[in-house]
Amino acid sequence: MSEVILLPTANVYIGAEGINLIVNDQKNFDQWRNLQPSHVQNWLTSTSFTGKGVALIPSPTGELSQAIFFCDTEDFFCCGDLAKMLPPGKYHCDEKNSQLLEKIVLGWYLGSYQFCAFKSNQDGDQKCQLFVQDSALLERVEKTARAVYLARDLINTPAENLMPQHLAWCAEKMAQTHTATLRQWVGEELLRDNFPTIYTVGRASEHPSRLIDLTWGDSAAPKLTLVGKGVCFDSGGLDLKPSQGMRLMKKDMGGAAHALALAELIMANQLPVRLRVLVPAVENAIGGNAFRPGDVITTRQGTTVEIDNTDAEGRLILCDALAEACTEQPELVIDFATLTGAARVALGTELPALFCTHPDVAEAVAQQGSEIDDPVWPMPLHKAYRSMLNSEVADMVNSAASPLGGAITAALFLQEFVSPDTQWMHFDVMAWNNRKLPGRPVGGEAMGLRAVYNYLAGRFEP
Repeated sequence: MSEVILLPTANVYIGAEGINLIVNDQKNFDQWRNLQPSHVQNWLTSTSFTGKGVALIPSPTGELSQAIFFCDTEDFFCCGDLAKMLPPGKYHCDEKNSQLLEKIVLGWYLGSYQFCAFKSNQDGDQKCQLFVQDSALLERVEKTARAVYLARDLINTPAENLMPQHLAWCAEKMAQTHTATLRQWVGEELLRDNFPTIYTVGRASEHPSRLIDLTWGDSAAPKLTLVGKGVCFDSGGLDLKPSQGMRLMKKDMGGAAHALALAELIMANQLPVRLRVLVPAVENAIGGNAFRPGDVITTRQGTTVEIDNTDAEGRLILCDALAEACTEQPELVIDFATLTGAARVALGTELPALFCTHPDVAEAVAQQGSEIDDPVWPMPLHKAYRSMLNSEVADMVNSAASPLGGAITAALFLQEFVSPDTQWMHFDVMAWNNRKLPGRPVGGEAMGLRAVYNYLAGRFEP
């Protein structure tokens, strides 16, 4: 497992070594060109460079003297592909605008990401080194990059190498690094201490279910609790998924990856909160003892749930974790989950759905996301749809009969297990890039992570 979690591979250092790298807005090209020596202007003309992309500028004697990158600097990911556009070598960026420098460095990090743990050649193809002189900015950006890399690595890892015990290993390493406390309930201990839905969903797997519980920070600080759906592989259970629907289900622990990555960012930046992270970790497998459609489960809260669909298992393991999260009366509870295809139908794969009991909080998070190109979209907890979860034989069903409004009914199901006086945010995320974008390669992705952290930093930092 230790060989799988890779963390930052980008070559970014403090210093002033290498070829001068300048990033400029493409609308400034003509003005910049007119200020250059004649040999530079002649070179740009002879290479037909028109002010978009990378221009490699030679010195009068023919050596590479500077690299110029013209782009739309208003785009947060304007430098997301820059590290792969340059020839191998060392580059020094002395950009004075801190906002642009942050885009350059973070774009370099996120665009350099590669998941090569299972490739014969693990060196990858990243051969460019970036040097900057702002050590404080580099330290801050690297913490963000480490959190994003952690989420991506966890999501990209095959299920064979990432089962509940491996998620626990990751949490244990984080606890050691940041002097946090880790507790776990494993297998039958879940029944003993009344976490029945977590146990039931995963009981057919050879990998025992567990609830991972990490705590960190001053006990007197404001309480913040994160919950992440940790379904390490989802076959659909007895309501078996078709092969196409099962192909990417290694990513069904994407909510857990988000919760752990956000915890890493919070602890690395020493945010003044009393943090608790709860990760219910299971495999939704098939076996003679798998839970069945029509079964009734009594949850930790005491609410009885009739199983309409065994493929709606994520909300089941989350309901026990959310009930536990509220016992300490935290100031804020946030859960992340790859919960519904309905959210993807509504918003597409690149825009996470945000459900929140406090609209002002949701709007504040969405605003943070819009400023740093980490978007989330507030969705309604439409109370009229709650009746769609009614059951004839239990207090409620785990999945509404109609797929319409499925993201909303799933959120309403979770809300039943959140204390009415608790501020709660629920993120229904894809956790996967289906297409390559600058700084965002195909594969596992942290969605809404930076937006949520920026909101929390603004809310809890003095």
